[in-house]
Amino acid sequence: MTSPPVLLLASGSPRRRALLDGAGIRFEIQRPDIVEERAPGEAPEALARRLADAKAAAVAQRVGPVPRRWVLAADTIVVLADQVLGKPQDPEHAVELLGQLVGRTHRVLTAVTLLDSAAGTPHRTLVESTVRMRGATRAEIVRYIATGESLDKAGAYALQGAGRRFVTTVEGSESNVIGLPLEQTLALLKAAGAT
Repeated sequence: MTSPPVLLLASGSPRRRALLDGAGIRFEIQRPDIVEERAPGEAPEALARRLADAKAAAVAQRVGPVPRRWVLAADTIVVLADQVLGKPQDPEHAVELLGQLVGRTHRVLTAVTLLDSAAGTPHRTLVESTVRMRGATRAEIVRYIATGESLDKAGAYALQGAGRRFVTTVEGSESNVIGLPLEQTLALLKAAGAT
């Protein structure tokens, strides 16, 4: 019996790598090179799907169809009302972003795309989790941001790290909030025959 094609993770995220490693999935890293900007009037769900598709397509195009490989890409966004909160540009921006989230409820959306590099056939899922945060003072937020943990994370906090101190409840997938809905991603890989 032949083994399935190599799985390529189209991401530089250490959180996604750790989640897949922890699940015992073998993969190689191929960072995508795309512009991640929201189009005017684009719905958050459409944005996440488009970016996940674009990341997968960029890597699949780079590696080519032979040998056949599976390309796994994801895009995670934090949504407050209809506002998409991206990654902070600097510590001051991180304080601003987290300041908007504390004391409120927000959504975390992750679109996952699995692309066959030979056939070009995409398999997709979109997972939503709801996160409730407690109130916090500006001084407490500043102290947290000073740890540096939040500077490469959408919404400027890390559920898997010290940022959990602000979170009171998560409805839905916790791994989704971290950056990859693991249960749904494993189901997608299995259904496509990629594992």
